[in-house]
Amino acid sequence: MIQFLLNQTLVSEENIDPNLTVLNYLRRNQRRSGTKEGCASGDCGACTVTLGRTEQGRMVYETVNSCITFVSALQGKQLITVEDLKENDRLHSVQQAMVDCHASQCGFCTPGFVMSLFTLQKNMGAWQHKQAEQALAGNLCRCTGYRPIVAAARQACEQQEEDSFRRQEVTTVSRLDALKERGDEEISANGNRCLLPITTEQLAALYAANPQARLLAGGTDLALRVTQQAEVLPLTIALDRIAELKRCYQQDDEIVLGAGASLSRCYEVLAARIPNFAQMLTRFASQQIRNQGTLGGNIGNASPVGDTPPMLLALDASLMLQQEGRIRRLPLADFFLSYRKTALREGEFIRAVRVPEVTGSQFFRAWKVAKRGEDDISAVLGAFMIETDEAGNIRRARLAFGGMAAIPMRAVRCEQLLTGKPFTTENLERACAMLEQEFAPVSDFRASAGYRLLVAKNLLRRYHASFTGELNLLEVSDYVS
Repeated sequence: MIQFLLNQTLVSEENIDPNLTVLNYLRRNQRRSGTKEGCASGDCGACTVTLGRTEQGRMVYETVNSCITFVSALQGKQLITVEDLKENDRLHSVQQAMVDCHASQCGFCTPGFVMSLFTLQKNMGAWQHKQAEQALAGNLCRCTGYRPIVAAARQACEQQEEDSFRRQEVTTVSRLDALKERGDEEISANGNRCLLPITTEQLAALYAANPQARLLAGGTDLALRVTQQAEVLPLTIALDRIAELKRCYQQDDEIVLGAGASLSRCYEVLAARIPNFAQMLTRFASQQIRNQGTLGGNIGNASPVGDTPPMLLALDASLMLQQEGRIRRLPLADFFLSYRKTALREGEFIRAVRVPEVTGSQFFRAWKVAKRGEDDISAVLGAFMIETDEAGNIRRARLAFGGMAAIPMRAVRCEQLLTGKPFTTENLERACAMLEQEFAPVSDFRASAGYRLLVAKNLLRRYHASFTGELNLLEVSDYVS
């Protein structure tokens, strides 16, 4: 059984198929048709809903794509849809802003925009244009255009009014805290089961006993097997309730990121420590995906175009892997074996990611090349870190790429060529030439092989320009609000 609040109504679902998405649950089981299906892949934002959870006695609100969120994610949370915003006959201030600014035309995408704006309003202090763009980047409008929607966002954030959610916050927190440890150890229907552990020990035991199960973290990729390929997942193990997997902390000279930490949470932790890494996360899919997707999932998925692995490879990160009661540490460079194949053993899972702190002698940068600024998959992602000695020679080099091979991979021969030498233009060009021997990228609908190789060289040249400070580089994120 799962229990959650649908706005302020306590819902208990005993027999429910874990393959059911929140979108289909709302439309079919609750007859709430305000939330729309546009793409069923988390790209358009028409299905956006808000999930509320408690943190240190306060409510925290996040948007998610309900089309790729399974119902198991609702346990112990508050689910808010567009139907919940209006009070009596009065529109919520966010809805009123959409009306005042003429921000809706056909209306199909409007509920998703409203929920993104509602969540932005809850999370924003002073108005920030860039933060609003981030909040709306996962919502697509095909007819109105974005200027009036951004105007509505500004009005909603600058003219906030007390609403029912703020008035009932104390009560909502109390009710959700009471639900956190409730719920059965599994949900099932139609022959499909989802196990719901709350500790890493329970997870290890369940996974050892059921190694054929699919681990469900954020599910932003796994859910596509159901929504896009009509696949049935007979047995999953949901990780959302395991607090240990979400812990992020500093230990000695390393940053420890729980494998179950969302990418939004990772951004908060890394913004002050490795700002360029955090900046790259703002280009990872959309806000809805970052709120749901996890760091461990992005690594374990083993996609050759995943955004975090190249950066973590350049930073010499390692993984803490657990199999029953045994925990081992494995360098990330040894984790990816071949296309979608990893070094994980049967019944073993990623527990945490350990990232060495970047010191003053190290210079880390990463760039992503894609067809869109946000909400797009990389054609090539390059991540680079060079450590120099007192004489200015390269003591250690780490050059990593995504989209250049069947796995995220370091350019080891380029690293060896540069080590022990100054980072001159001549040595840079030798390293660029070496990339042709290191990689044989493929051509696909995102980019041709020749384009990928040229981009990889140019990203390394860009890193050199950034390292030397010889050029004033314009970044994708540089614009005037």
